[in-house]
Amino acid sequence: MKDSVLIQNKSKTKLDLSFLKKDIVFTISLVLAVGSCIFQTPKAEYLNFPVLISLFNLMIAIKAFEELRVLDKFAISILNRCSNSKTVSAILILLCFFSSMIFTNDVALLTFIPLTLVINRKTKMPMMDTIILQTIAANIGSSLTPMGNPQNLFIYSYYGIAPMPFFATVIVIPILGIISLYFFIQRLDQKELKVEIPPIQVTDSRRTLVWGIVLVVIIASIFGVIPYQVALIITLMTVAILNRKLLFKIDYFLLLTFICFFIFVGNISNTTAMHTVATASLKDAGSIYFSSILISQIISNVPASILLAEFTTNWKPLLLGVNIGGHGTIIASMASVISYKLYIQNNPNDGKKYLLKFSIYNFLFLAFLTFIPYFILKILKIF
Repeated sequence: MKDSVLIQNKSKTKLDLSFLKKDIVFTISLVLAVGSCIFQTPKAEYLNFPVLISLFNLMIAIKAFEELRVLDKFAISILNRCSNSKTVSAILILLCFFSSMIFTNDVALLTFIPLTLVINRKTKMPMMDTIILQTIAANIGSSLTPMGNPQNLFIYSYYGIAPMPFFATVIVIPILGIISLYFFIQRLDQKELKVEIPPIQVTDSRRTLVWGIVLVVIIASIFGVIPYQVALIITLMTVAILNRKLLFKIDYFLLLTFICFFIFVGNISNTTAMHTVATASLKDAGSIYFSSILISQIISNVPASILLAEFTTNWKPLLLGVNIGGHGTIIASMASVISYKLYIQNNPNDGKKYLLKFSIYNFLFLAFLTFIPYFILKILKIF
């Protein structure tokens, strides 16, 4: 009898680690974070609290809109205006491309990927390719403006760049990017949509208005108009009053994934080896350009820009390199992790397939966006 009780207790105390197999990116980030701690002691300053808190706030707000069926309403309005699946995908991809220029690539993906997933559920259209192209579109579109992504904002302020030189330097990326996206969109399946879905009424217009105001506050905090701590307090107060269950419905593993990557990136960036590589490789414009692309693949483009800025005053190749370097590996741009996490949350068995297809698409874009601008700038004698 005692033996059977002991066996039962042992079985109960076993940790269920099956989620590590399902969430490959989180598992990789955890292994990298733990492994990097062997070489460097982690510090609290590695954690980018404004990013983590803004991400948490956005997840709460978007989940609230999903519960209030605002996303359903938006999805149906798109579907009822489109005759085929390719048109739907094109709209969703272009929404990410243009909105990321103003609202950052993270916000664009957190807003429109859930919308894409709603359309997927309503039409059973396969949306993996669309979501991958949305991610690429957000990373390309965000390169055009200083506020489009964190690395642009850092370089813009660090070097004190005027607006016109900034735009003149990066304009080649969105131009080539939108051309590339057009050809990839043309390759998507074009299936006729025979859906006439009755318009959906938002369940609670007053709550929708309140969450709309909260979303504006969150975006204002991302732009630095108000402190991110204030946005967090407002978000928590709103969720406590209107719907506490939302706190249990967001993906905390996404936050943990970011935390793990921040620790890994912080540890690696502060090693003597990385500083040695950075110092040795920044000899001219070409080496800055290719080094920033390569280092972005390992530690992501935001830390790469911060690291390399210490060793060079030539901001143009650095700016181009870290924006182009956001393509390639899934950690090259942390915004890409958001898309992956949102997708596998709804399709838990497709993690490996998504990563394989994501890598193929992204390395194709990386190759195209790396070499074409380089040869153009070589001809113009900028490099």
